[in-house]
Amino acid sequence: MKDFAKRHGLRTEEQERRAAEVAREAAGLQMVRIAWADPHGAARAKSLSLSSFRDALADGYDINVATSTLDASGGRVFTSFVPGGGMDLDEMTGSPNLVVVPDPDTFRILPWAPGVGWILCDEYFRDGRPFHFSSRRLLRRQLRRLAERGLKHVVGLEVEWYLAEAVQERLSAENVNLPGKRGVPIETAPAEPGYSYHSETNLDLMQPVLTELARAYEALDLGFRSLENEYGPGQVETTFEATEALRAADNYVLFRTATRQVCRRHGRFATFMCQPRLASHFPSGWHLHQSIAEGEKNRFTPAAGEVLSATGRAFLAGLLEHAVSATVFASPTVNGYRRFRPNSLAPDRVAWACDHRGALMRVISDPADPASRVENRAGEPAANPYLFVASQIAAGLDGMERNLAPQPPDDAPYEADRPRLPATLGDALEALEASALFREAFGATFLDYYLRLKRAELDRFRRWCEDSGDDGGDVTRWEHNEYYDFF
Repeated sequence: MKDFAKRHGLRTEEQERRAAEVAREAAGLQMVRIAWADPHGAARAKSLSLSSFRDALADGYDINVATSTLDASGGRVFTSFVPGGGMDLDEMTGSPNLVVVPDPDTFRILPWAPGVGWILCDEYFRDGRPFHFSSRRLLRRQLRRLAERGLKHVVGLEVEWYLAEAVQERLSAENVNLPGKRGVPIETAPAEPGYSYHSETNLDLMQPVLTELARAYEALDLGFRSLENEYGPGQVETTFEATEALRAADNYVLFRTATRQVCRRHGRFATFMCQPRLASHFPSGWHLHQSIAEGEKNRFTPAAGEVLSATGRAFLAGLLEHAVSATVFASPTVNGYRRFRPNSLAPDRVAWACDHRGALMRVISDPADPASRVENRAGEPAANPYLFVASQIAAGLDGMERNLAPQPPDDAPYEADRPRLPATLGDALEALEASALFREAFGATFLDYYLRLKRAELDRFRRWCEDSGDDGGDVTRWEHNEYYDFF
């Protein structure tokens, strides 16, 4: 596939220049991991020799399409070996190869893996067509809609996750996965006692590995701001500087994979599962801070006497209008719906308020604040960042295009007479399927694929509950096996 990127016009002149720079910057490396995000936003990768990587910068590199046809357990969802690949798409017949093209703007050298580089890729069919099921591509599509208006989406990341001690020295048979059935995660122990919010003493128990993480985040240029102990035992919150949406989503993919790898190399274990099935573990959230900018100007910053600008109000109204159908992109796992409880620091209905942590949409703004923004508090840390962010743009743009007005704010959001958020993954998938907005914004091909992929996950959970007699009232063993080590 000689000069694949150039033949198909996949890069601008600036990107071609940057690709040449990356080839030089990689000199001295032994290997480079070419990575792409699967439907869950988890990083998949191949390690290439330096010479193969330099070829891949121009020619792309073949990968199997399988990471998009299998679910998170490695179970087959689509019948790949019949005409149409079980999707009525001729190009998906037979589990074909894709070509991944490295994005030179995402190149890094991994500080914890000497001699190893890392770069994100975009997926294409061999004839140069973009891959239907690339979530990174879907985000780019929404960003182009904003760019046509001279606007961009700015995102700040605030993510909770769990740090634990890895107390199991080696894998046993019960830790090994099978297609469609994940094994038992390794045994871990809490990193600190928990429930002493922002305790400096408990923070110091985790400081050695937090120091290594901070070094890694800074070396990777992720815009690192803070690491702090949260509520549960070993629960950590990490925040990053606001940046343009695609870079923020790319950084999120690298942040999750870097955190897990650095922790394991230091005898620790990191999970982005929302609520592990472990004693006293409080649910973790991902709070997505967002605004719209025109050049360097924040279009959400209000005038005196306002809560948000006219643009901000319309965008917020769109977020509220489509909040129920967008929930699955913010909380895509069975486990994520454990968060939506009254008085839990997580939302349970479609309400907004000013600087209120019980509301779904928390508005943080001031006429003197250039960082005025809307915080969506529905996210779980296992969410695919490209889909979560893309869903916000699609919903907010609808509010702007229709000049919607938000409902009045609710100072007691857990008591407000507002639509409830979905209580289960099944409810969220039904709401998404009924959404005309997301069928148009993401395309029917992707939406039907995503619904089928997530329903396969949900069906495995329901079958386990039936077979085990577990009513699913509390966090189940299935959830812990499925998500604790995968995320």
